[in-house]
Amino acid sequence: MTDSLKTWLTTNLPKVKKEGKAKFKLGVSEAKLGSAIQEGSGIPCECNEFSGELLRGVRAHFATYIKGLSDSDMSKAQLGLAHSYSRAKVKFNVNKSDNMIIQAIALLDTLDKDVNTFVMRVREWYSWHFPELVKIVNDNYQYSQLTLLIKDKSTLTEESISKIQEIVGDEDKAKEVVEAAKVSMGQDISPIDLVNIEAFARRVISLAEYRHRLATYLNNKMNAVAPNLAALVGDLVGARLISHAGSLNNLAKYPASTVQILGAEKALFRALKTKGNTPKYGLIFHSTFIGRAKARNKGRISRYLANKCSIASRIDAFMEQSTDAFGKKMKEQVEERLRFYDEGVAPRKNLDVMHEAMEECGLGGVSVGGGGETPGTEGKKDKKKKKKKMDVEEDEEEERTAEKKSKKKKRDAADDEEEKSAEKSKKKKKKDKKEKA
Repeated sequence: MTDSLKTWLTTNLPKVKKEGKAKFKLGVSEAKLGSAIQEGSGIPCECNEFSGELLRGVRAHFATYIKGLSDSDMSKAQLGLAHSYSRAKVKFNVNKSDNMIIQAIALLDTLDKDVNTFVMRVREWYSWHFPELVKIVNDNYQYSQLTLLIKDKSTLTEESISKIQEIVGDEDKAKEVVEAAKVSMGQDISPIDLVNIEAFARRVISLAEYRHRLATYLNNKMNAVAPNLAALVGDLVGARLISHAGSLNNLAKYPASTVQILGAEKALFRALKTKGNTPKYGLIFHSTFIGRAKARNKGRISRYLANKCSIASRIDAFMEQSTDAFGKKMKEQVEERLRFYDEGVAPRKNLDVMHEAMEECGLGGVSVGGGGETPGTEGKKDKKKKKKKMDVEEDEEEERTAEKKSKKKKRDAADDEEEKSAEKSKKKKKKDKKEKA
């Protein structure tokens, strides 16, 4: 609730006594607004069907209640309110626009599929003329460039080796291409077919170059919007996590357990349905850390990495200062955890690492949880110590009572045995007397 609304309500409505009940209720159309008004000003609010109908009628005949207000003024005011509301909803920092990351990663994935499909078509098409080139050159981009350079294989000479070497980067491979062209089993190709192959190869090359530029743009965007997440898991994995969550804020609100299996929803629900094993990782599997971990440690490292991703996304979403110091430090922590699983080398404490990161980004004076500088932490620690002390004392008392009970049982048992032995001795004496008599 804003200050202006609070002032207007307290000025125009009767005062509410703190002790007694109010003789009126304020009808509102939204329950959340009513609870906010009640908390802020103490004015009792009600939101039900009756208040909704009443407000609808007031809105319909509002021009008749206020002098000098026409229907056109009302429509203009409603339009202005709608525009300002929409502007506030879509308002964002230009440098922190995660929507551009979502669009860029979607386009990047589409381009990868399209470029691979088109290159396969170029390979198949040009292989009718020069089939040996496919085995010599494996790279798609280099193959398309060689298609444009070679054109008709019969025109290749020793002078072409230097030009081919510029593309493939290897003199031996360039010589191999020239030698293969001399003994090639491919059929001859007509000029019109060659023109179409060249045009298509040129399009594929331009798409591949645009894909490279788009990857650079995505890298810059990730460094501006989510630098810590990018430093931790890389640009592509970080962008896919943001895209799958819908926004950086949504990703920051997810718990680490959700981040861990983000992208593996089908496998999760299938496992829940069939009562099988649930997936250990989703999109974070494409991170290098999980690939480097041993099979028995993949689940553990994916859980640890998901924790760090969750922290990094929250820092990126809610920290005003843009820095990747936390992401780099968390990446070091994951590396240390991998080393701990493989070699048993103990990693550094999280608190120490966070202190180092804060000093790097110029926040050395700010206290971190557990540092002892935050007000109220000392009281919490004292409470915990008292609780532990009380627990220990209770345990000691229970042990003492148990010992007393056991001693009492032993004494009772000893007394019973003495009584039994005394009775036996009396019976024996009586028998002896009878026998003597």
